[in-house]
Amino acid sequence: MNYANDGVRFLLELAVLAALAYWGFAEFDGVVQWVLGLRAPLLVGGVWGAFVAPKASRPTVDPVRLTLELAVFGSGITALRAAGSTALALVFAALVVVHLGLTFALDQRPARSAR
Repeated sequence: MNYANDGVRFLLELAVLAALAYWGFAEFDGVVQWVLGLRAPLLVGGVWGAFVAPKASRPTVDPVRLTLELAVFGSGITALRAAGSTALALVFAALVVVHLGLTFALDQRPARSAR
């Protein structure tokens, strides 16, 4: 079950990036469309890679990690909603809740680092 939840997590991460790109390109025109459509996913991907990813350069633990995860996944939900895809935003939100619930139930949260 752990590998399946990890797979769902990876797909959710990709979906966030796609949702942000979709929002940028669907809601804006001209140069702003390109800036937001490309920069928003890059910014969120950079935050994820630096602080949340398995091989993050500056790994975090709960509660900071959970806050960052909620902010990133929440940005995808908000982007879908803002782009007019309410049903898709609700499905995505439900998948995020199930995934995060399973990470706690399956004890997949990273342990606190010993300092």
